Amino acid sequence: MAIVIAAAGMCGAAAMNSAEMARLNGVAAAHEQSLEATRRDAQREINALAARMGELQAQANRLNALGDRLARGAGLEGGEFDFDRPVGIGGPEAASDMPARRLLQGLDTLDGDLANSGQQLSVLEALLFDRTLERNAMPSRSPVASSFVTSSYGYRADPFGRGGQFHKGIDFDARTGDPVMTVADGVVSYSGVRGGYGNVVEVDHGNGYVTRYAHNSRNLAKVGDLVRVGDEIAKAGSTGRSTGAHVHFEVWENGRVQNPRKFLGDMGVSRQ
Repeated sequence: MAIVIAAAGMCGAAAMNSAEMARLNGVAAAHEQSLEATRRDAQREINALAARMGELQAQANRLNALGDRLARGAGLEGGEFDFDRPVGIGGPEAASDMPARRLLQGLDTLDGDLANSGQQLSVLEALLFDRTLERNAMPSRSPVASSFVTSSYGYRADPFGRGGQFHKGIDFDARTGDPVMTVADGVVSYSGVRGGYGNVVEVDHGNGYVTRYAHNSRNLAKVGDLVRVGDEIAKAGSTGRSTGAHVHFEVWENGRVQNPRKFLGDMGVSRQ
């Protein structure tokens, strides 16, 4: 009987141990499931932060590229306009763990700052573009490459020995066939023969200025052509009232002839 009772006790204890083990296994499985759910939630947050960081990085790269292009376009070099140089930052305070909520708030603030900077750079780009257009529409270079002035603006002796005359432009030395280049952006308003000028091309720059290129051996531009500064519009020659190959250049402002000398800047371009 004692042996039977002992055996029954052992079986009961074994049954209780098995039940406890089953319970503990269930608790462990539940904890594992909870941990797995927590890991999935954390990974989703990390993925969301990574996507947000990718968007902000792309926006920052765009702003850096725009800023670098504007700095180079405006002729600014080095210093605070070097967009490739990392900026120095620091502080004496000790660091601590950052809560995810604060990190998200910081990303929202950074997003707003980048958006404002983008708007400001876009406005600056538009202003610089307008300035470039305005500058390119101003007569500011020689119509002939690597040349020199043979006759200036103003009263002079007639080159054919018939007294005096008022010379409305500047004559540039040239060889027959040399490129005649427009000195600013504009639209060709005249291309043809005009009295003593011979073959003439006139360009309207849309800001009150019109430039005239005369004595050409051949006109290349046609009325209505859109031309950019430095474009070839004719070939130099000696048509009309001329003693030899050269380019006669005039500048008119709001219907009044001006001395071209004050507009000319680039005189050192090599012959083409």
